[in-house]
Amino acid sequence: MENKQPVKTPFTLDKFYDAAYHWVLNYGPRLLIGLVVLCLGLWVIRWIVNRSHNKLHQKDVDPTVKPFLLSLLGVAMRILLVIGVMQIMGIQLTLFTAIVGAFGVAAGLALSGTLQNFASGILILLLKPFAVGDNIITQGLEGTVTAIEIFYTMVTTFDNRLVIVPNSKLSNEVIINISREGNRRLDLSIRFPNGVDIKGAKEVINKAIDKAENVLAKPERRIGVGELQSDGYLMSVNVWVNAHGYQDTKLAVQETILQDIKDAGIKIPGL
Repeated sequence: MENKQPVKTPFTLDKFYDAAYHWVLNYGPRLLIGLVVLCLGLWVIRWIVNRSHNKLHQKDVDPTVKPFLLSLLGVAMRILLVIGVMQIMGIQLTLFTAIVGAFGVAAGLALSGTLQNFASGILILLLKPFAVGDNIITQGLEGTVTAIEIFYTMVTTFDNRLVIVPNSKLSNEVIINISREGNRRLDLSIRFPNGVDIKGAKEVINKAIDKAENVLAKPERRIGVGELQSDGYLMSVNVWVNAHGYQDTKLAVQETILQDIKDAGIKIPGL
């Protein structure tokens, strides 16, 4: 007997419209409700984060921890919102889990640096090698820590450049915290010719430092000959100043010392 092949129904535009119509009837409402929930959810999350920011500010929470907590709260709520919207739209989480599992290894390798930054951010908050407001030296830059986020830390340099440093760089490399102790030593060297009396030079420098602002009385200053040279000597000056405002104090102290030396009639080589 001759085998009869099934007759294929030709695809027509009417059938396409029918299929689209049934799809809209079945999935359209879910899709519409999911989009509405997504928009409302994002608005609610933004409101909660702003509200939390105000509450943390009122309770004087450590400014180092505040940005980290707010960022973590926002990310967590957005993830939960996306999962909820997927359920509303009818997207099977088993399928979603399979897709995540399939790309998990590749994503883990690609995001290894990001995950390391996240872990480093937690370590920074726990160990507190620096806090918001501290002056630090890192990656060859010197500046003030303005924020510690989930993946990075923001440092504003003294010439007002905003530097974004990955947290992994700050947890695995050397950081110099120059303001943690509250004060800092200012070291100066002034060269005098052999004809200048040492005691006279020390007296002039001492009086100049007494007039300078923001110089601390304790610890005590040190002034003495730091190096002998064939045609003169270097006078070393060590004074203590507040860590914050160090550069301004340095400029003021140097200017006062130089002016008093000139007023005393002492000639410095090269000046």
